[in-house]
Amino acid sequence: MTHPAIPDVGFDVDALRQKYAYERDRRVRQDGQAQYVEAAGRFAHYGEDDPWADTATARDPVTGEVEVVIVGGGFGGMMAAARLREAGVADVRIVEAGADFGGTWYWNRYPGAQCDVESYIYLPLLEETGYIPQEKYAYAPEIHAHSQRIARHFGLYDVALFQTRVHDMRWDSGSSRWLVRTDRGDAIKARFVITATGPANRPKLPGIPGLDSFAGHAFHTARWDYEYTGGDSHGGLAKLADKRVAIIGTGATAIQVTPHVGRDAKHLYVFQRTPSSVDIRGNKPTDPAWVETLRPGWQRERQDNFNAVIGGQPFDVDLVDDMWTNSRKYQSVLLTDAGGTGSLDEMLQLAEVADMQKMNDIRARVDAVVSDSTVAELLKPWYQRYCKRPTFHDDYLTTFNRDNVTLVDTSTSHGVERITPSGLVAGGVEYQVDCIIFATGFEITTGVKRSLSMRIEGESYETLVDHWANGPSTFHGHSMHGFPNWFFLGSGQNGLSANYTSMLAEQARHFAYIITQVRDRGALSVQPTAAAEAEWVQTIRTLGVMMVQMLEVCTPGYYNNEGHIDTAGGGGRGLAEIYAPGLNAFNALLEDWRKEGNLAGLELAGAPPPAAPPHTGAQS
Repeated sequence: MTHPAIPDVGFDVDALRQKYAYERDRRVRQDGQAQYVEAAGRFAHYGEDDPWADTATARDPVTGEVEVVIVGGGFGGMMAAARLREAGVADVRIVEAGADFGGTWYWNRYPGAQCDVESYIYLPLLEETGYIPQEKYAYAPEIHAHSQRIARHFGLYDVALFQTRVHDMRWDSGSSRWLVRTDRGDAIKARFVITATGPANRPKLPGIPGLDSFAGHAFHTARWDYEYTGGDSHGGLAKLADKRVAIIGTGATAIQVTPHVGRDAKHLYVFQRTPSSVDIRGNKPTDPAWVETLRPGWQRERQDNFNAVIGGQPFDVDLVDDMWTNSRKYQSVLLTDAGGTGSLDEMLQLAEVADMQKMNDIRARVDAVVSDSTVAELLKPWYQRYCKRPTFHDDYLTTFNRDNVTLVDTSTSHGVERITPSGLVAGGVEYQVDCIIFATGFEITTGVKRSLSMRIEGESYETLVDHWANGPSTFHGHSMHGFPNWFFLGSGQNGLSANYTSMLAEQARHFAYIITQVRDRGALSVQPTAAAEAEWVQTIRTLGVMMVQMLEVCTPGYYNNEGHIDTAGGGGRGLAEIYAPGLNAFNALLEDWRKEGNLAGLELAGAPPPAAPPHTGAQS
């Protein structure tokens, strides 16, 4: 029941909860994450082919020893390398699967690709490189160009091995070094390793029966085939003029792709199981007068402000002021109407009702934009806003007003039923198409064995997969007992934000601090104690109780392990494996940890013993 202190909001809160539950329950599949298949084996071409590079440049295998190997050349890996170099650690080697820096923004060049978080806070190291994005929400070519700018600024091209994939890393206790081996025959010894492969590095595919039987053309959005479609990242897909095209998936990528394909294809079928929430984008050019007002430290201030606003923390001013932060203003109004204070239960319900108000506006926008009322109903999202990543676009919904675009609802059949040589079957109807575009996302929460794509073997021959057999287990989200001198840069048991790069920025700074401390103290290696790791995992689980409760009632998606949250902590907890107080609180925790200066929770090996404390007791 609704708390009596909740103000009258003009709709039935309990009825809306029931609607959310109904829509959730009819979409839950028993196979959970198993509904997806890897882009491997006979499907490897969907993920391993590189349409942006010529055949791999021949080179001799690289051997020898370096101080740090960084696996991944996206924003995370580049920030780690930049902070290490600033800290005086110059002997770095970067291994990257693509033919250039950029990570996600090297691979994702589909038409309409754009950051969905403000570019002034998303693009990292703006102050360091002296660059200001051209628009509030930058498009992929500009983002990739900024990746190259960072690499040039910090001299990273000289230490990069491109078109190279790490396939295994093994810790050698005798030498206190990692042996990193790649698919190009490289065998590099490294004192430290930072894995920065990112969550969106391996495409995944829907495990639809007949997936490999289609006789037409098919590709994943992360490997867009412009030779087939024509055009470029700005659109103009002229070669689709005589093609019938199917898009499977309606997440953040599909929201950006669909308007371009719908505009240029002979006919477009969009296969939807669960609609995204689609808010106004409202992109605009950067105001030169605003740029003149910026002072040193402006980007970190703006990032922290964004994290505070969307995290529900108190704020005096909304610096970003967009549709990400707009939803929190509903909660502020409700809190004022309710008297400004209340119990925890009341505050949680205030947040829930404010979310409902925002989602009511999202659904009302669908009615206002989509002319066919039946199609409009299918496009309405019935769940809390953060059950799925919110999306923003000014042309997606209007695409369904086109005569050549058909929305195919697959919610009653739990998705596309099968793929045939000539098309797709949904609801018992076969849709014949010439091309299938898979906008089905990445191996983000399908398990470390699939998402990491490399074997990591620590002390006592334990692999990372074995260490995480019962679910993720880390210290501060970045390292584990039994894996000395190894750091994981990414999300999981640490602070998380919709602005992913602000999370990576603090981790990169933190890793550089730990590595320089190990070197300065004359130690050979560092790793968490088993007790510190266990204590941190318990902290995550204890603080995440309310997160679990929220995710359990969410519509299925990768945020909640496709509707199968494991409350026992044995794996499959989705976003329940984060530091619930938020990224700003987590960053503050790390900063306090560094200020203490004693590397609490970590154990050094090969270091001189600490100095004995001064004797203050009585003489015996």
